[in-house]
Amino acid sequence: MVRFIHAADIHLDSPLLGLERYEGAPVDAIRGATRQSLQNLVNLACDEQVDLALIAGDLYDGDWKDYNTGLAFSSQMAKLREAGVRVFIVAGNHDAANQMTRRLRLPENVKMLSSREPETVVLDDLGVAIHGQGFDKQAVTDDLSIRYPDAVRGMVNIGLLHTCAEGREGHGRYAPCSLL
Repeated sequence: MVRFIHAADIHLDSPLLGLERYEGAPVDAIRGATRQSLQNLVNLACDEQVDLALIAGDLYDGDWKDYNTGLAFSSQMAKLREAGVRVFIVAGNHDAANQMTRRLRLPENVKMLSSREPETVVLDDLGVAIHGQGFDKQAVTDDLSIRYPDAVRGMVNIGLLHTCAEGREGHGRYAPCSLL
């Protein structure tokens, strides 16, 4: 049986603007929390000996202040490579704004699914088909899921999508879809 771990909205190295206005807030610890959460996710994936790590968008928080954000992510993905974990990612609305990711070389165990059209990756050795599409721009208001390919017969099918699902009052409606 395939084992996988899933995450979304990591917002790696988000500046979390406005923290300084809270007197006594542990600003540095809070700002480091996104990196720590990524490390915790990687450690858990290794400890649990998962086959796959799936990241459903907003890995980043727009453009980075410096390239160290990308290097930190790449380093964590290399740990997963050494543990035999394959990683699949779709870009979310915050990732679509990131210009630096286009130059980042990721380890060979990491696959960014297409942002132009739905894509399916079949992993015959695991009996898994992963379907997904990332955001090609920040404001995606169409239901991307309706164009996802049909399930692959005889496989565990996983749909990977960064979405606001049916929407939430007071929250942006990006890639809205139905739970049905």
